[in-house]
Amino acid sequence: MNKVMTRIKHRPGTRPPVRYDTRRPGRPPARTTPRAGRPSTPSSPAPLTRPVPPPRPTDRFADLLLAVLSGRRPVHSMLRHTAGRAYDELAWLAERGPLRATHGAHPVVRDIGYYVAAPGALEVFARIAAGDQLRAMAFRLEHGPDHRWRCTAVELGGPKLPHQDDD
Repeated sequence: MNKVMTRIKHRPGTRPPVRYDTRRPGRPPARTTPRAGRPSTPSSPAPLTRPVPPPRPTDRFADLLLAVLSGRRPVHSMLRHTAGRAYDELAWLAERGPLRATHGAHPVVRDIGYYVAAPGALEVFARIAAGDQLRAMAFRLEHGPDHRWRCTAVELGGPKLPHQDDD
């Protein structure tokens, strides 16, 4: 089976994992010469830092689409990240504002999973939480000849974009 879950589920009452951010400044450099009148002591070893992996395209697109559908980003910011009818679908969905913040609860991505539909094509599903509500979002990503991922379809639960014939 090609279905993969990419985000870790958190149990209620437990802390989320620690963030290892390499952009934070480190300690000042250790002294190489001892101070006058004091013997030199070996400096403590530097803390181990893990390299931060680049975000997966599934995570990145889920966050971008959520920002557009919740009204935090304009729809036109997705022009270069979409192909085919996906931009029209996204504009139609964003116009209705299905994920706009209500009662102060901003929507967040809870879980993301994907299915490898074909080489260079992923069908992604995400669970979106806003307060007590839980919604589903699905989208398709295709890897283009220019080695960039583009969204080619977007769906949320509810009404769908009316079918238009290309004349």
